Amino acid sequence: MPTTTFDYKVRDADGRLVKGQLEADSIPLVAARLRDMGYAPIEIKPVSINLNREINIPGITDRVALKDVALMSRQLATMVSAGLTLVRALGVLADQIESKPLREAMLQVRQDVEQGSSLSSSLEKLPKVFPPLYIAMVRAGEVGGQLDLVLLKLSTTLEKQVELRQKVRSAMAYPSIVLCAVIVIITAMMIFIVPIFKHLFSSLNGTLPLPTRIVISISDVVASIWLVVVIAVIVTIVVLMRRWIATPGGRRKWDAFKLRPPIFGALAHKVALARFCTTFSSLLSAGVPVIEALDIVSANAGNQIVADALLGAQEGVREGKTLSAVLAQYPVMPVMVTQMIETGEESGALDDMLDKVATFYDNEVSATVDSLTSILEPLIIVFMGACIGCIVISLYLPMFDYVKLLQQPGA
Repeated sequence: MPTTTFDYKVRDADGRLVKGQLEADSIPLVAARLRDMGYAPIEIKPVSINLNREINIPGITDRVALKDVALMSRQLATMVSAGLTLVRALGVLADQIESKPLREAMLQVRQDVEQGSSLSSSLEKLPKVFPPLYIAMVRAGEVGGQLDLVLLKLSTTLEKQVELRQKVRSAMAYPSIVLCAVIVIITAMMIFIVPIFKHLFSSLNGTLPLPTRIVISISDVVASIWLVVVIAVIVTIVVLMRRWIATPGGRRKWDAFKLRPPIFGALAHKVALARFCTTFSSLLSAGVPVIEALDIVSANAGNQIVADALLGAQEGVREGKTLSAVLAQYPVMPVMVTQMIETGEESGALDDMLDKVATFYDNEVSATVDSLTSILEPLIIVFMGACIGCIVISLYLPMFDYVKLLQQPGA
C-alpha cells in the first residue's frame, strides 16, 4: 500500500492548536503516531492535490531571510526574559512568524525541545536556517544561564549584518538600474532605429564612414542569430567563472582580487573587517572561548583572505601567542585593528574594543557608500549620454558627407 501524506490538526499539552503533515499508510496510523507524540488529534485527512497549491522551489521558496531570524531572536528573548517557558515561547513564536520556512523550523525546534533536547542541539539540526555563530552563542547562553541576554545580543548582531548588506546593495542599486536602462535603450536602437538608417544608406553611393559601419555591424549582430550565440558565450563564461570561484583556490584568488580596486576594494575590505569585529565581539561577550570563536568567525568572514588570517591567528593563540601579535603579521589586518585588539587584551575588555572597531568600520562603510553613490551617479549619466550620442552621431555622419558633396561645384 503506497504511503500517503496527511494533513492533521491536534491539540498539544497546553491546549494550543497545532497543524502539520505526516506520511503514513492510513489515518489510524497517523492518529496513533500523534498520540505517541503527546498530541490529541482533532482532524486528519489526506492532502488534496490541486493546481492552486503552493509551489516549492528548493533554494528559493524555502530560504529564510536573515532579518526574519533577527526579529524572531528578539521576540524569543523578550518572552524568555518575561518568564515564559521555552516550549511555550517557541509555540507562540511559531504562530506569529509570517515566513513559512522559519515557522516550520520553529515548530520542529519546539517539538525537539518538548521531547527533552536543548535549544542549541535542536537548532543544530537546521544548519540552513541557523548558522554556527547562532548555535554557538545560544549554547554559551544556555551554559551561562543568560539565554535571554544572548538572544538579544544575537538579534543585534544579525540586525547589524542585515544593515551592512543593505548599505552595500544600496551602493550598487542605482548603477545597476541605470546600466540596465542603457542596455535596453541601446538594444532597442540597434534593433529598430539603425536598420531604418541602413536601408536609407543603401540608396547612397560611396563608402560609409568607419563609425557608421561599426554601428551597422553591431546592429546586424544584435538583430540576427549571432545575438543568441553571444549571450550563450557570456552565460557559459559566467557559469564557468562561478564554478571556479566555488573551488578553494578560485575563491582565494577572487577574494584577493576584490580587495585590489581603489574604491570597491576598499569598500569590500571595510565590510569584511566590520563583519569580523561584530561577530567576534558577539561571540566573546556571550562567553564563547577565543579558539572556538575564531573558528566560527573565519567560517563567516565573507572573504577568504580575512579567513586565512583568522585561521592563522587561531593556530598562533593555540601556541600561546597573543591574538594581536599574530594578526599583525597579516597585511589584511590594519594597524588600528591590531592595536585595539592589543589594548583589549591588556585591559581584559576585548569584546568592548572589538565592538568599537566594528562601529568605526560600520560608519566607514556608510561614508564610502555615500561617496561612491555621489561619484557614480554623474559618471553613469555621462556614460549613458556618450553611448547614445556616439550612435546618433555615427548614424548622421553619412548625411553630413552627402550634404558636403551636394554643396561642391558641379555636384
